[in-house]
Amino acid sequence: MTPSPDRSAQAEAFRALHAGPDALVLPNAWDAASAALMQDAGAAAVATSSAAVAWARGYPDGDAVPVPVLLDVIAGIARVISVPLTADIEGGYTDDLTALGETVAAVIGAGAVGINLEDGARDPDLHARKVAAAREAADRAGVALFINARIDVYLKGLAQGEAALAQTLDRAERYRAAGADGIFVPWPIDETLLTTLAHEIALPLNVMARPGLPNAARLAAIGVRRLSSATGPFRVAYAVMAQAVERYLADGDSNAFATEAKLPDLNARLAGL
Repeated sequence: MTPSPDRSAQAEAFRALHAGPDALVLPNAWDAASAALMQDAGAAAVATSSAAVAWARGYPDGDAVPVPVLLDVIAGIARVISVPLTADIEGGYTDDLTALGETVAAVIGAGAVGINLEDGARDPDLHARKVAAAREAADRAGVALFINARIDVYLKGLAQGEAALAQTLDRAERYRAAGADGIFVPWPIDETLLTTLAHEIALPLNVMARPGLPNAARLAAIGVRRLSSATGPFRVAYAVMAQAVERYLADGDSNAFATEAKLPDLNARLAGL
């Protein structure tokens, strides 16, 4: 399959964003409106958050979103942004390699030029095969898909201390050999550990925004190439909304929705697309 010139250009542009010297600061969207606002705020690329997408569409996080729902979200976001889009596809929603390849092809067709593919508590050998299947599907589609292999050893507490580091590095090498382009290690915030991961992993390292994490400039200085906001934007938006609605319902006071922050004109932003 021959990809569109725009898709190929976006894929190459997204890959180049991981080459430094600055760390790629990625906001994670959950629908077209949030993605549009993120691009307009200056994002060089936009990612989706699997948890935020799931919650917004009425599903729990954890491979529960039906693939057609995921594709609808990706297509809606791709329609309203011009920067590269990378999609969090959790564990691929299946361990069947043929089905995974079909899903990856559909994700590319919907407009994504990158994916996150997480291992969770799965056998790392299985996950390496899934990374390879995703790479083969992308090659067939003719798109240089950026496959960001997520390693959940720290996030899920699968090991501790030196054992956690050893397992993470072992998995990173397996996934690199299988065709991954980047490695995502969510949860660590300790600068010494992050430095070790960045230096020992032979692919661009992605970390997750959390309180206490060094800022992007410092992360870049120690070798981290990508920072993801994860569910942060969703949590902020919905926490503010929940508080405002609670106040409104308490006594019907319209001032509950008063804010100094001004929402851009989304109708004007999305008209004519």
